[in-house]
Amino acid sequence: MVQSPPRTVPGRAGGRPNRGAWGFLRDLVVIVVVAVLASFLIKTFLIRSFFIPSESMQNTLQVGDRILVNELVPGVIPLQRGDVVVFKDPGGWLKGDYTPPPSNPVEAAGDWVLSLFGLSTQDANDHLVKRVIGLPGDHVTCCNALGQMSVNGTPIDEPYVVKQAGSSAVSGVPFDITVKKDSLWVMGDNRYNSEDSRFHPDTPTKGFVPISDVVGRAFVVSWPVSSWSWLSDYPETFAGVRASSR
Repeated sequence: MVQSPPRTVPGRAGGRPNRGAWGFLRDLVVIVVVAVLASFLIKTFLIRSFFIPSESMQNTLQVGDRILVNELVPGVIPLQRGDVVVFKDPGGWLKGDYTPPPSNPVEAAGDWVLSLFGLSTQDANDHLVKRVIGLPGDHVTCCNALGQMSVNGTPIDEPYVVKQAGSSAVSGVPFDITVKKDSLWVMGDNRYNSEDSRFHPDTPTKGFVPISDVVGRAFVVSWPVSSWSWLSDYPETFAGVRASSR
């Protein structure tokens, strides 16, 4: 006996109910919830974006650059000398000085897109970016007869440093410090235009940055496209530095 094919009810495709507007709205809600959850997880545990408002890290970072920061450092991945890190103001460093990011239509649109994924730069007004020079227990001094800084007795050659014209010294301020426990000694690459650890001995942390204040390690310049680059920690610079004896 031959059966006739099933009848197709108007408003249905292949015999399945038409979900209609309610089905579309339900899917849209699910997508939004998943996107919000994903952006929260990304921002909380993985990556954030920050805007560079000052010249203290030139020529590595330029004013107006956007950087992406790996938040697995230092919680999962340990810090290393040479890392470029973003950290919260330990207290008294910023003194209320902050230059907001430019708001031309293109960059504003970029910030909006980033905000959808939890990567907006809008929460960066109480953060700073510097390079890690000393880890806990390190003895850092400057400067020797060649103008170099030394870490644990080893002079280091810093190709990223912008020096003052006519001077070989990597710092115009001499210092001799031992890094406190659970803290860092950080410096800007633009040494004669950076208010870093050297200039904050009267703050609560005495110029050191608590590791707990570190948001993460900057690993790439993401904007503008013309400045796109990976950020090196210059392992060859610190390769000969022995571990702290403390």
